[in-house]
Amino acid sequence: MARSAVRPLRVAMIGTRGVPAAYGGFETAVDEIGRRMAADGAEITVYCRTKKGAERPSSYAGMRLVHLPALRSKTLETLSHTGLSVLHAVLRRRYDAAFVFNAANSPFLPVLRLARVPVAVHVDGLEWKRGKWGRVGRKYYRVAESLAVRWADALIADAQGIADYYDREFGVGTTLLTYGAKAIDAAPDRRLLDLGVEPGAYHLVVARFEPENHVDLIVDGYRRSSARLPLVVVGSAPYAAEYSRRIAALAEGDERIRMLGGVWDQELLDQLYANALTYLHGHSVGGTNPSLLRAMGAATAVVAYDVDFNREVAGPDARYFADADGARASVEAAEEKPETTKSAGSRLQDRALQRYDWSLVARGYTDLAVHLQEGHSSAGARSRKRSSPVVQEVFSETTSA
Repeated sequence: MARSAVRPLRVAMIGTRGVPAAYGGFETAVDEIGRRMAADGAEITVYCRTKKGAERPSSYAGMRLVHLPALRSKTLETLSHTGLSVLHAVLRRRYDAAFVFNAANSPFLPVLRLARVPVAVHVDGLEWKRGKWGRVGRKYYRVAESLAVRWADALIADAQGIADYYDREFGVGTTLLTYGAKAIDAAPDRRLLDLGVEPGAYHLVVARFEPENHVDLIVDGYRRSSARLPLVVVGSAPYAAEYSRRIAALAEGDERIRMLGGVWDQELLDQLYANALTYLHGHSVGGTNPSLLRAMGAATAVVAYDVDFNREVAGPDARYFADADGARASVEAAEEKPETTKSAGSRLQDRALQRYDWSLVARGYTDLAVHLQEGHSSAGARSRKRSSPVVQEVFSETTSA
């Protein structure tokens, strides 16, 4: 929606690693949504984390980029960068609306609102369930959800399950804006052969090595299976060394398991997705997951961890598992009937392309930004069900630690 009558709509996107997208669902969303909004006439500014030795372009795909540092710490990286980004946003430039990604960043919302910048928070999944956070970290996320409900002008959920959670916990409505999917060509790539795998003849896992993504469960189930095709595991985690060692120990001694580590080459990743027989998806606490949509868009059969979020996205044509034995059985069944497996992948691609359209998602973000710019806000009008003693408990634990 172009706004040529007066001036372009000015929108800030805050709280992610930035673009070009090379890591995570938020970055993919900002990349895909921001470029479409910019092409439609909006002025989009994306706040990016600086990387040592990396280039710092001032623009990308029509978006203006602002590079700011962050503390390299599991607990402070996101918050430190968001804090600097918010200060830059209110001191250096006037925005009509801001999209803040991740409810953890909600303590900074009052700064934006005091500067008369209306703000919507993309609340992400149920972060407090992630195993990488300790007790204080998990409770912090619970408090941050409450603050987002209290201070944001609008909340964005990327899955119906997340929208239902906020309605159930807080009595608050959200704007449902999912992710998009793209069709990926399965044309063989020479680099697959360099990796020691053949098109259509391997199983694939792509995930950060975090407990709630169940990579260890998948590897354990696979190693106990009679599968003939190799398992290609793509992923790493900067703050989960112990969990990474567990995965490596499970894979050790099984020549069928190929541990590739992190892969940031997006073209290679597309080819890995598109040429796999199955994609095994262990994510359990997020909403609509971009990796799952990427596999579906590549017409690859899906074996997913059995939670509502995954069933909402993949529907009846995916296989589901709840434990290592279920993962083992799913892999064996996929190899036993490869044509049935490939047919399921084709149906999943149809589902993804019909239901998850980046152009429609971007239009939804534009409409919400205009809505905010016109002064609409639900802040202060919500029934905040969760009580304040939770907040007091977290801060008392933090100060006594």
